[in-house]
Amino acid sequence: MQPNCNYIGLGLFILAFTGASIAESDTSNPPIVHKTTGSDDEIPMDEMVITAPLERPLFQQVQSASVLSGQNLTLALEPSLGQTLVRMPGVSSSYFGPAASRPIIRGLDGDRVRILQNGLNTIDASATSVDHAVSFDTSNLKSVEVVRGPATLLYGSNAIGGVVNSIDGRIVDEKIDGTIRGALSERYSSVDNGYLTSAMVEGGYKGLAFHIEAFTRAAEDFRIPGNARTTNEQTLNPLPPGQPEVSKIMPNSNLRSEGVTSGLSYIWDKGFFGFAWTEFHTNYGSPAEPHVVIDMHQQRLDVRGAFYKPLSRIKEVSYKLATSSYQHTEYDSGMPSTLFKNDGYDARVEVKHEKIAGMEGVVGYQSGRSEFSTAGSEAFLPPTITQADALFLYEDVKRGPVSFQFGGRYDHISVDSLASAAFGPAVARTFDNFSNSVGVVFTPNDEYAVAFTINRAERAPTYQELFANGTHAATGAFEIGNHNLQQEKSLGFDLNLRKRIGWVTGSVSGYYNRYSNFIGQFPTGIVHVVNGESYNELIYQATNAEFIGSELEATFHLLHPITTDTAANQNNLHLQLRADVVRARDTKTGLSLPRIPPFHLASTLILERGAFGARLEGIYAAPQSQLAMNEMRTNSYFLVNLSLTYRIKQGPTTIDLYVKGMNLTNEDAREHTSVLKDRVPLPGRGLVAGLKLTF
Repeated sequence: MQPNCNYIGLGLFILAFTGASIAESDTSNPPIVHKTTGSDDEIPMDEMVITAPLERPLFQQVQSASVLSGQNLTLALEPSLGQTLVRMPGVSSSYFGPAASRPIIRGLDGDRVRILQNGLNTIDASATSVDHAVSFDTSNLKSVEVVRGPATLLYGSNAIGGVVNSIDGRIVDEKIDGTIRGALSERYSSVDNGYLTSAMVEGGYKGLAFHIEAFTRAAEDFRIPGNARTTNEQTLNPLPPGQPEVSKIMPNSNLRSEGVTSGLSYIWDKGFFGFAWTEFHTNYGSPAEPHVVIDMHQQRLDVRGAFYKPLSRIKEVSYKLATSSYQHTEYDSGMPSTLFKNDGYDARVEVKHEKIAGMEGVVGYQSGRSEFSTAGSEAFLPPTITQADALFLYEDVKRGPVSFQFGGRYDHISVDSLASAAFGPAVARTFDNFSNSVGVVFTPNDEYAVAFTINRAERAPTYQELFANGTHAATGAFEIGNHNLQQEKSLGFDLNLRKRIGWVTGSVSGYYNRYSNFIGQFPTGIVHVVNGESYNELIYQATNAEFIGSELEATFHLLHPITTDTAANQNNLHLQLRADVVRARDTKTGLSLPRIPPFHLASTLILERGAFGARLEGIYAAPQSQLAMNEMRTNSYFLVNLSLTYRIKQGPTTIDLYVKGMNLTNEDAREHTSVLKDRVPLPGRGLVAGLKLTF
């Protein structure tokens, strides 16, 4: 009998509120050190969150957030950002093969989740379609921050579902005079005969600093446990007579990527200024279309700087800018088919002030522009220009053990389609979005914290939702936009309990979000036949929706508790539990929304003994039977993974060796959140081996 997710969710709350919770440290207390492999790394709960307004540790954040860094990030790295983060509570993946998978947060994806590079927009085409990859590689990341729930206050309407901020340090912001440091990584994976080589070096002299990084990655078609298509898919869409089912190898799932970044900075006592230039290229197959290959290029310039204490009561004035020239060509059977372009910029200025009338906070301005166009056989969108300008304010007031955090944001957004022969006359839409948030963090002692937030957010419809009109082969649909759509509005509540000291540390959260004018794609029953291919018509419409869920991350420290003692113990044994559940439904029809992730539970036994580490992991995904109209059920799966690590330290040089056994039981696992779930499974059994040298 399969577990009932509602009872499981209730059980998570009971478990957490009886002591299985996690938190982070207050800056006024001594740092809490994880008794780990002697690396003296602070536990994740004490990591600073750069995405947050005031760069508070996680313990002091009013919203649910997680940070993936260090060895945890090295072991989690996959070619796509979505698959790298999929083990975080509340995070799943759109999974369109190994190259194109974006993170989904609490059941929300696409334009509702803001993907950032060092705090700025990626300026690519990944939000327009599930087969479009994010325009950067994960190989040289220093950390990844995930904010679960609305983050519109700082990052606008595109963050109504959450934020993923990838940090690579391409612009040096601290003095490193007379020092050269860097990293070299090598990685091999057996399931796809894949390899990755990445390198980074940076140094400085008399305030000047440079940063150079490069990578190359390649993989062949990956192996799968059995047939690519499920039994249901074979029954509903039988192949022509004599054509065999695809099995053992997933055709057209290969990829090749390379990139280089060079940056230069000048740092002085009262500030810094720097810039970085990045060239990124990737070429990857689309598993949904056996003869389609996507070739992507991006050129990106980043500028960043700050002035420290330029005026009385002003703590910092920071600024950052990114400009991008992006394009990708989709090739069909070796011939150019469709060209996608996106040129634009993202810029923001923040002024952080010291306490004034007991309030410490930040005021800022953000501006962004996107010039998007498509040309060719799959040009389902007219040329469009999106301009967004915003003002925001965030304040923090502390009264004893209680911290009040509140703020607001105003966005003015214009979305204009240009006149074209294929799509008709120009159409212009403007939107004025208002978002605000109120939260409180209560820390009765050094051990516990309770955070509660109320978020009200607005999201303007995208150019795709407004103006789409044509075939979209990746989703097998004929998409039709609605240029009369209004803003999507949400009201959300989030409660989080954290515990950071003792034999058990962890966090548990529960949330409820209600949306009006929730924009989705709905089938009309009409079938379009284009060039001999059939496409089901999907129209963008607004409805009302609600999301309710909970997340758990608990660690049982079986040999040594977490304390304020900074002396790290060389040996420990941990049992880590992570779980999440979400239910989402259309409140007008009562039906579930499509591609909502099922209940997930992951259990990891972590052994740390000196320089040696071992992890045995089991990941369970429940069957998803809460289905939208015309959606098929997805079976459960259970994955078993094992990793071994060894650290060698010699002076300033550290070598981390690791080997991972993935999907050891060769399970046929499919992600319900993927439009390809019945045609493309997750990779089968494989081995990953690698090393990372830092100096």
